[in-house]
Amino acid sequence: MKLSELQYGLPPELIAQHAVEPRDASRLLVLHRDSGRIEHRTFRDVSEYLNADDCLVLNNTRVIPARFFCRRATGGRVEGLYLHQRDGAWCVMLKPGGRLKVGERLACDGADVQLRLEAKLERGEWLVRPEPDTSPLDLLSQVGQTPLPPYIQRGAEPEAGDVTRYQTVYAQEPGAVAAPTAGLHFTPGLLNRIATNGVRRTEVTLHVGAGTFVPVEAEDLAGHRMHAEWFEVSEDAAAALDATRRADGRLIAVGTTAARVLESMGASDFAATQCWTDIFLYPPYVFRNVDVLITNFHLPGSTLLALVMAFASCEQIRTAYAAAVAERYRFYSYGDAMLIL
Repeated sequence: MKLSELQYGLPPELIAQHAVEPRDASRLLVLHRDSGRIEHRTFRDVSEYLNADDCLVLNNTRVIPARFFCRRATGGRVEGLYLHQRDGAWCVMLKPGGRLKVGERLACDGADVQLRLEAKLERGEWLVRPEPDTSPLDLLSQVGQTPLPPYIQRGAEPEAGDVTRYQTVYAQEPGAVAAPTAGLHFTPGLLNRIATNGVRRTEVTLHVGAGTFVPVEAEDLAGHRMHAEWFEVSEDAAAALDATRRADGRLIAVGTTAARVLESMGASDFAATQCWTDIFLYPPYVFRNVDVLITNFHLPGSTLLALVMAFASCEQIRTAYAAAVAERYRFYSYGDAMLIL
């Protein structure tokens, strides 16, 4: 597949800058893969398409306040994004980072902590060590902000409502620097209504990294190096997935992150797993474990768009996206949703 096949036209005013309220009032484009038929619904209608013995697979990662600011000794301000820990040090993105040097210390705004730059990595990432040593979650809870995506442009600082709105209602495990946005549409009431219809629900964890926003970097997608993300499937979750298969139910991935977890597992029996995945799903990949996909509308040239084109087809997704643009759907993280059956 070529990068040029992942492009489409999008009027900038369709990039959602705020989420709708209530959550399940967002719009839902339903794509039937067997016929290519498209329906225009509201997200709370999603329960009508789920059957008893299906299993809703949710990513319960929790977005941490990963965005922070530091000062150089010269007084220059540096924006940081915490990614994860590595051998006791922190992996962070720093910008502007062109003039930063190994051994330099950055003073964190809002805390008596310095970050010593240990190594420059790829893609604007740095390995840093806090002085004094401190837990990243402890420090970020003091100085961090909600790390909104770069295409949400409504001021230098996130709004107060983003703390809860850029988080799923079932978020539990802290570690993501971006929300699993397909899950943002669910409310507790909608989840309860789905459960009363006999639909199973299970949760996996994949900590979404900043690499989710990295565009495909090669014209031939086979040459793109996919970012890695850590995931976990508990014994209870694996048992629920197996039970669904035995009952001939469908596995419904809520978001591309849940889809990546399911496709990173074996094609036969599911087992409890903790590991990193750098799986890159793009045409002509054939999905083994995902039967239905709930997802948002993704950026041109992105690995996420490649994933949905593998799940449906390039032609069907182009047609669906063109219909979404014509119907003035809202795109990206705070935007509307698709249900691909």
